[in-house]
Amino acid sequence: MASKNWIAGVVAAAVIGVGALVYSNAGQTTAPQSTFVLLDGSQKTTNDLKGKVTLVNFWATSCTTCVAEMPQIISTYKKYQDKGFDTLAVAMSYDPPSYVVNFVESRKLPFKVALDNTGSVAKAWGDVKLTPSTFIVNKRGEIVKSYIGAPDFVELHKLIEKLLAEPASA
Repeated sequence: MASKNWIAGVVAAAVIGVGALVYSNAGQTTAPQSTFVLLDGSQKTTNDLKGKVTLVNFWATSCTTCVAEMPQIISTYKKYQDKGFDTLAVAMSYDPPSYVVNFVESRKLPFKVALDNTGSVAKAWGDVKLTPSTFIVNKRGEIVKSYIGAPDFVELHKLIEKLLAEPASA
């Protein structure tokens, strides 16, 4: 009986240790170096994200959750854009560019949209395969939160407000 308790204790300590490690690194993961090719042909790099709180959203026109969450992403962008917030939507490599352009134009997306034709950006950002996948990047260029699936927008807005209040350098 004592050995079962000892094993349970070791397992619990390991789980707590891993949890503490993950928690202690929260906000310390630098966003991967990437070059985003925007629909207009211009480029934006990860370094260009610094100085603003940025929502980076990997999505596809064929993803029903992505399409459903887009109005909330638009309203989030509009709510905070004048306060130092930006949004970058990255279309997955399997999404035909003509579908992406049509979606952006018909939905009047007010933020930058990138095409990840080669899949290299998704790979750099943790080998993103599931959409939507959303990353919140602070003013220092660090990923502080990621979501797979639609985020809880009330929680997301609280996080954005907290990050906007922080200084650009720490």
